[in-house]
Amino acid sequence: MSFRLVCRVRENIIMTKNLLAAAEQGAARAQFILGNMHRHGDGVPQDDAEAVRWYRLAAEQGYAKAQHNLGILYDDGQGVARDYAEAVRWYRLAAEQGLARAQYSLGLMYTIGWGVPQDHAEALRWLGLAAEQS
Repeated sequence: MSFRLVCRVRENIIMTKNLLAAAEQGAARAQFILGNMHRHGDGVPQDDAEAVRWYRLAAEQGYAKAQHNLGILYDDGQGVARDYAEAVRWYRLAAEQGLARAQYSLGLMYTIGWGVPQDHAEALRWLGLAAEQS
């Protein structure tokens, strides 16, 4: 193993420990990043349930990207039981903050009628808001 690789591994361990400490102290961005790490297995074992835990902590503080990602996990049934109504709830919270990805996701839910009654006018409204940001 090269010296550079050892140093890089050591730096990643220190960074992850610092991130974990910040997340445990309630830093929403750190919680969101840990959620991403667990969801994708980036530097930690891939674990959807652990991703849900970290995303939820950030989402409950109003972190829009965490709200959207939590909605995706409910939508797909990853780490939690599939629950379209719960997915819509999280998508809506993020969409109301102006997150284009969440507006798009919410628009799709209205188009299909998953978790909400099918409503093409509402779908177009949310999809239009997302498109305005593109």
